[in-house]
Amino acid sequence: ADPVPPHRFGRGSMGGTQSLALPSGKGPHQVGCADVMVGHTRQGLFLRFFYPCLPRAGAERPLWIPRYEYCRGLADFTRRSRRWCAPLFSIAIGSCKVPVSWNGPFKPCSSGYPLIIFSHGLGAFRTLYSSVCSELASWGFAVAALEHRDHSASATYFCKAEAGREEWIPYQRVPQGQKEFYFRNKQVHQRAEECVRALRLFEDISSGKSVLNVLHQDFDLSVLKDSVDLTKVAVMGHSFGGVTAVLALVKEPSFRCAVALDAWMFPLENALYPEVPKPVLFINTEKFQTRESVAKMKRLSSRNSQTKIITILGSVHQSQTDFTFLTGKLVNRFFGLRGTLDPYKGLDITSQAALAFLQRHLNLEEEFDQWDNLLEGIGDSVVPEAPSCRSKL
Repeated sequence: ADPVPPHRFGRGSMGGTQSLALPSGKGPHQVGCADVMVGHTRQGLFLRFFYPCLPRAGAERPLWIPRYEYCRGLADFTRRSRRWCAPLFSIAIGSCKVPVSWNGPFKPCSSGYPLIIFSHGLGAFRTLYSSVCSELASWGFAVAALEHRDHSASATYFCKAEAGREEWIPYQRVPQGQKEFYFRNKQVHQRAEECVRALRLFEDISSGKSVLNVLHQDFDLSVLKDSVDLTKVAVMGHSFGGVTAVLALVKEPSFRCAVALDAWMFPLENALYPEVPKPVLFINTEKFQTRESVAKMKRLSSRNSQTKIITILGSVHQSQTDFTFLTGKLVNRFFGLRGTLDPYKGLDITSQAALAFLQRHLNLEEEFDQWDNLLEGIGDSVVPEAPSCRSKL
């Protein structure tokens, strides 16, 4: 397949050219993507699904920021004025597209693709990890990137049963006078339950149940029926999503392992640590972690020799999101930018370590064990264990 050229867009009024150069997946499969919403209440589910697809000439590409409301949400999350900030975001990043085939034809797989449920970080939403999700899909995974409804997404919505009625769920800060731990702990439990519900959705589809995608897209969920292997399921996430993935292991025995990108361990109650039954791969950035958070990871690795902790040197918290691929001063100033490591290299390390770990714990017959060294923190720009303290990049 021809590599898809990075999508670039024009010169804004925002301090130089803003462009998004999201990489195409390096694996053997082309990648398709579809949005899936089930149910007409906030108890339903909303996700962006990345999957191996058949080549299609002139394939349409999805927008990276799917609606203007998400620009407003990002303004709220970054504590900036909606009135001027949302339009600026929209001009700067509103026309970026993801280099995947929108509703592209699903590539059937008789042995079944392993499944990854992906959980976003605080203030993010379902599309902001498109680079890592499409990379994993290109290696033969079905990846469901959730959009959580616990008020931690910068914006999300559900469609009511009456035609055309949407209800938006805004980002919410910790209410004044409430302890942050209790607020975040309630959220992380809701998020982990949404991960479990996403798995149930794929179980329903696989059992032949008719599942309605209320977004009426050109993607028929029934095509997945015999092509997802529900014995090989992992959960993955970034930051708040990283700790969500750890908790999902406690709630759902079918999840065989978790990959936690720069996990924010704060919201998990201490009583749960002995309950985490499966291995976790913690892939940390150099700048984000605290001693307390790292101590919590080490509690898990001391109980399970298969739990691994590695750190990518030269990386910052946003290095594991798509924002790291945005170039242009304005956006970098807003989102607290890049580390010193080339973002494409950071993505390679993250995805290769994840693939090696997934092969080991989902019993895949691939050649991802070629990257096993990364799991021991051996390799260029990676070290074992967590950063001992905040270093200066």
